Amino acid sequence: MKPAVSEPVAGRARYALALLLTVNLLNYIDRQALYAVFPLIKSDLNLSDTGLGFLGSAFMLCYMLAAPFFGRLGDRCNRTRLAAGGLAAWSIATMLSGTAGSYRMLLAARSMVGIGEASFGTVSPGLLSDYVNRERRGQTLSLFYLAIPVGSALGYILGGQLGQAFGWKAAFLLVGLPGLFLALPLYFLDDPRVSTSLTDKPKEPLLPELRRFWLNRTYMQATLSMAAMTFALGGLAQWAPSFLHRSFGLEVARGNTIFGAMTVVSGIIGTLAGGWLGDRFQRRTPVGYLYVSAVGFLLGAPLMVLALTTASQTVCLAAIFAAELFLFLNTGPLNTVLVNVVAPGRRAMAFALNIFVIHALGDAVSPAIIGFLSDQWGLSRALLITPLAVLFAAGFALRGGRYIEGDQGAAEETSICNPRPAPEI
Repeated sequence: MKPAVSEPVAGRARYALALLLTVNLLNYIDRQALYAVFPLIKSDLNLSDTGLGFLGSAFMLCYMLAAPFFGRLGDRCNRTRLAAGGLAAWSIATMLSGTAGSYRMLLAARSMVGIGEASFGTVSPGLLSDYVNRERRGQTLSLFYLAIPVGSALGYILGGQLGQAFGWKAAFLLVGLPGLFLALPLYFLDDPRVSTSLTDKPKEPLLPELRRFWLNRTYMQATLSMAAMTFALGGLAQWAPSFLHRSFGLEVARGNTIFGAMTVVSGIIGTLAGGWLGDRFQRRTPVGYLYVSAVGFLLGAPLMVLALTTASQTVCLAAIFAAELFLFLNTGPLNTVLVNVVAPGRRAMAFALNIFVIHALGDAVSPAIIGFLSDQWGLSRALLITPLAVLFAAGFALRGGRYIEGDQGAAEETSICNPRPAPEI
């Protein structure tokens, strides 16, 4: 029988979810607004496509490299204050992007955005998971990760509309400003883990700590599964509009709009459905989250092949939508698996390493690989490596199911902190 949860405690959990979700929306808005104003920046600063593209690469590089540092720090200090500092830093950096008078200044500002967002990205999933019971984590994290499709779409829309109306500098100033108003509420948000004394925090050197994650087989399989999925979705995000243009004659702008709209709708439906299904099946079997993810991948892969090989535009668009919906089923479940197989005091580092690996092996390389293969084989054939990557994602998820019971038990036994009982949201 579950213990009763007082309404004030449950209310704090709902408040934490609402606040962290809102901040995560700003995270993706500020990240994606850059791409919406690419044409305006290119014209104003007289940049080459290479220089323009490096603005995005600089963000991702700093984001990846800063994540392990904040992961170590997040397991040793108050996570809400660390996240609030990151929010303030990336919001200010976004606004500084709007004051940049040269390419170097803009490059430095976008690099700082990546560092600030790494702070929030490493600690927020573990922080939120401490507010809820394990049986509800899938749905809760799915709501949190709705920020990915919704925030990305808002970034494109707001960046494009504000940039068109007021110029790209004003767009950065306006999208960066709201984060400063949320930094203080986030700073004072309760961290359920801070009641543990500092002497209980892990103090082992970095290499032994990394080895601990390497030996956590479920964690590694889930991370590799997410990396393969990120490889596929990252490649599609960049090349799908060009594919629609070359295969069906859609204008690039129209292709971007159609693909973006499908991604938002399929992302919302798939992410919410994945969280609900994951929690439902997890109550029946310890591998429920991994099975939901694997099934989504296995259903999505053939639909991707259909989309890339059909001669019908209607069939192609319908298949892309369905494929993305099934792929997004994994968002909540796989992130919940990461939380469940790692001790609470190590979760910030766990997500930091996850961020580094999935981007380093995923969307940091897939667009370039697809572009190279497109020069050799043509874009349609080159994109067929994306469903292959999705099949690898399914295989990693299924393989993780062999170890999850033991790794979950080990995480519970070696827990280094005792957060207050988590309420249901």
